[in-house]
Amino acid sequence: MKGHPITKGKLALLFCALVAASAIETHAQQAVAPAIQYTRVALTVGRSTVLNTDFDVSRIAVTNPLVADAVVVAPREVLIDGKGPGTVSLIVWGPTDRTQYDIVVEPGISVLQQQLQQLFPGENIQVGFSDQAIILSGSVSSNAVMLRAGEIALATSPKLKVINMLQLPGGSESQQVMLQVRFAEVNRRALTEAGVNFFTTIAGFKNTLGRTTTQQFAAPDFEEDKLVFSDFLNLFFLSTKYDIGAVVKALKSTGHFQSLAEPNLIAYNGQEASFLAGGEIPVPVVQGATGTVTIEFKEFGIRLTFTPTIAGDVIRLKVRPEVSTLDFTNGITLSGFRIPALSTRRAETDVELRDGQSFAIAGLLDNLAQNDKAAIPFLSQIPIIGYLFKSKADRKEQTELMVLITPRLVRPLDPDEVPPLPTTPGLFLGSEDVGGAMEGAGTVDAPLPATQKP
Repeated sequence: MKGHPITKGKLALLFCALVAASAIETHAQQAVAPAIQYTRVALTVGRSTVLNTDFDVSRIAVTNPLVADAVVVAPREVLIDGKGPGTVSLIVWGPTDRTQYDIVVEPGISVLQQQLQQLFPGENIQVGFSDQAIILSGSVSSNAVMLRAGEIALATSPKLKVINMLQLPGGSESQQVMLQVRFAEVNRRALTEAGVNFFTTIAGFKNTLGRTTTQQFAAPDFEEDKLVFSDFLNLFFLSTKYDIGAVVKALKSTGHFQSLAEPNLIAYNGQEASFLAGGEIPVPVVQGATGTVTIEFKEFGIRLTFTPTIAGDVIRLKVRPEVSTLDFTNGITLSGFRIPALSTRRAETDVELRDGQSFAIAGLLDNLAQNDKAAIPFLSQIPIIGYLFKSKADRKEQTELMVLITPRLVRPLDPDEVPPLPTTPGLFLGSEDVGGAMEGAGTVDAPLPATQKP
């Protein structure tokens, strides 16, 4: 059997193929080689540590001195100071050696972890961090532990935001809270006024002009050749024969006012929601020495602000209800404009409730009793007729406010769960056919179910 001769050209091609295969195998081995793992040095912000080396240090380098700084304090010792949270590289050179380290600086989380473990033994609380926040994770046994852990973390690092992700047993998946609020206000008032003013006409009584007044109620005034009345009060008498008259204020009034508002608010867990049923009044404000008048608007009415925090099956609420009304009695007059004051009643409290439970803020009473009397000296002391020279005004008001609040955990409705809108087929008030309106007032046109057709 004869073999084929191998020429020089074939030998050259075979050598090139072997070299290429060897290069491909070397590259593949380098590609799958694991990354170099450097020695990790951990410390917290504001702390220091000493790094020992096996050789004399001749030079060092740190990638970011704002995170960590290093100083050679001995031939084989390097002092590392933690400046800020982050990870940097430290390279150390010697006469013949070189070593690299990973410096990991944490923002005091290790201390916080130890504090939480000491305060809450047996609880699974893990502390993590990011650039701007502290993250609490794990599980705890009660709502009080979860809230206290968040407060301690916030007090430890007030410049960082605390994200509380601690889990409670039996927690709800809903993260939205609907607050059902009922404001009930009752206002009772009574007023009694009595007084009399005597006067003569311009011609006078037997050529004599005169007038008596306690100045508590408006009295006629003499201007040139006429008699001006600013208010005829309740009773008015005038004798053209004797040119003498009187205006009498005799009034007794009572009033009753009741207001009921039922707002419903929905807020996300930890987010603030507010409600206002009322309006705004313009208030002129004089600016500095220039005397420029600008207008600012002040809100009034029924307001509610609340922030819910869902902790398992418990809802912690920070609630601030407020009721304000316009008070023209205590208002002021500025540049010819009558600006009323605001009568405000508010409360602010923190409560913990379960889904569907209610709490009431009651006892917000406001009792007002005012008694004003005026009299003309000497004349008012005359027996019997002295009462004609006296006047008085008695005013009493009583206001009571109660706020009833019920939180509920809610979820969005599916399209087939949306309830029908209420309708009113008849007139609500003032219908000619009263009987027909009353018969139709209690009916609501509800749509047929989706499975039925008219």
